[in-house]
Amino acid sequence: MTEESTTGVYGAPPQELADVPRGAIQFSPLVPGSAALERRPDASLDAMVMLAPPGTIERRFEIAQALRALKPGASFTVMAPKDKGGSRLAKELRGFGCEIHETPLRHHRVCVATRPDELVGLAEALEAGAQQFVPETGLWSQPGVFSWNRIDPGSALLLKHLPVLSGRGADFGCGLGYLARAVLAGDTVTSLLMLDIDRRATEAAARNVVDPRADIRWVDLRSARDLPADLDFVVMNPPFHDGGAEDRALGQTFIRRAAESLAKGGRCWLTANRHLPYEEPLKALFARSTLVAEADGFKIYEARK
Repeated sequence: MTEESTTGVYGAPPQELADVPRGAIQFSPLVPGSAALERRPDASLDAMVMLAPPGTIERRFEIAQALRALKPGASFTVMAPKDKGGSRLAKELRGFGCEIHETPLRHHRVCVATRPDELVGLAEALEAGAQQFVPETGLWSQPGVFSWNRIDPGSALLLKHLPVLSGRGADFGCGLGYLARAVLAGDTVTSLLMLDIDRRATEAAARNVVDPRADIRWVDLRSARDLPADLDFVVMNPPFHDGGAEDRALGQTFIRRAAESLAKGGRCWLTANRHLPYEEPLKALFARSTLVAEADGFKIYEARK
């Protein structure tokens, strides 16, 4: 993909629903290395194909950003599963001033629009979906990020049981930096590698965790290279959804990557929903694992390499 291209793509639209030209610029914040749609100049794209996100505020924000970045008269194809925002797409596009043609296909709604000369209601959608400070959590965040406007109860439970940590560590799936801030509150931690697949989360985390010991990176842990192999600790609240569907292999991959990154005797502190079967990979990859707590639908484990 090159910046010379004038076609954009957001996410991974199903091939059977839309043609995405080779060389289209990827704009999804969940694809590490992709371009940032909000930093694309106004009226600089000739076309856009988007698999719209399910959250209402996030979806309206990304649609508004796409319309802003498209040239007047440019083609805009937007789709979503009908039960994950697809049923609202036509109304939302018309609300921005677009004339659309809507087609139901393979449990999706596909809307094809032409970017009008004059757009309406853009500023409100852009403001609502932008990075913002959330007083209830005391954190910078953005709609679309995991648990964007509340403290995840699994992370809160982990924090209650987390001891004072020391040495070199990592926060896998760091999100907004909620766990990282607590870990770095102690001066015994010498460095903390913070990894997340969501660019918006890492950008917010950079505002929430202002500490020279923190190294924040936008990466997909499943395919990340050059991870350290001698860490003293890893803390994590692994995801278990991919594209809206439950994927238990995600958490198991996080456990494997933690085991690979820890030095002998290093510890992994993990929070997980009670129903997730992480006991077997913990047993297989660590010398010892202990169920430290179980409450409110969550489990806390400590595993030693």
